[in-house]
Amino acid sequence: MQQAKHNPGHQDGADYFLLAHLSDPHLSSLNSVKPGDLLNKRLLGYLSWRRHRRHEHRGEVLEALLEDMRIQSPDHIAITGDMTHLGLPEEFQEVRHWLQLLGDPGRVSLVPGNHDAYVAVPWRRSFALWEEYMCADSPSENAADYPCFPSLRIRGPLALIGVSSARPMRPLLATGAVGASQLHCLDRLLAIAGTKGLYRVLLIHHPPLPRSIAWRKRLTDSAALCTIIRRHGVEMVLHGHAHESSQAHLDTPSGAIPVLGVPSASALGLKAGRRAQYHLLRFPRGIRAGSVELEVRGYDPQQHCFVSRQRQRLQLPHQGVSSASPAQ
Repeated sequence: MQQAKHNPGHQDGADYFLLAHLSDPHLSSLNSVKPGDLLNKRLLGYLSWRRHRRHEHRGEVLEALLEDMRIQSPDHIAITGDMTHLGLPEEFQEVRHWLQLLGDPGRVSLVPGNHDAYVAVPWRRSFALWEEYMCADSPSENAADYPCFPSLRIRGPLALIGVSSARPMRPLLATGAVGASQLHCLDRLLAIAGTKGLYRVLLIHHPPLPRSIAWRKRLTDSAALCTIIRRHGVEMVLHGHAHESSQAHLDTPSGAIPVLGVPSASALGLKAGRRAQYHLLRFPRGIRAGSVELEVRGYDPQQHCFVSRQRQRLQLPHQGVSSASPAQ
């Protein structure tokens, strides 16, 4: 399997910055699962994998994804969680190897999903293995109980802002929460990011809009998160979790913020509308533009590769620096 390599032509010569967004690859194999690993919520997840998920999330689709990434050569790749099935330590090792194939940590940004936090696992045996792909350029704004989040990573004309909604939940629940301490830090971070004149792109696993997904899969503090976003503004929100393509918007005083979701990056599409896709977003360089180009690339099972499915322009909210102070 070849590592997806970066083509420096985008960085050096093109008039746009190319951002790839993918989510929910569920790429781990579960080949090494032992009975003792399943004495908790993981048992239900493992049964779901045996019945359905192992047939849906396929290695050959991920192989095609890596090859298409090599060809398209985005300047940066954003991944919005659910790398694993059950959040086992062995899965974190497997994901780390795959991330190294995808690109170096400076070129790939990651936020975790609920499957990655299926049950509580010590940091050193889990997320520490992905830390280089998650942590901010400067960790000074991180919440005390979230070692890497919220994160701010500046790449070209983008300010990539990562938020973790992943935390262990009771069986049959796939909810997420940002949490009070992370929201407090995010309030300050967005105020800072709003002064930089960059495209601010918020990365989160769960859909952030209230009532946009089933109750048992919702973001429990979505209203609080949206309040902070409205206060300071961002140009775009990218998420996963729903395993389907979605385009929504969040109304703010500066205009409507595009909120984009993608299906699983590894799905064969056994259910209609669930086949693997990822997005390419072309952000103009130089003076901040009022729109970006979105290209949807989807897996074609007949050709065994990803192909272009759709192109469109997305309007961004009006340029404006936040004048709001962080909430006290």
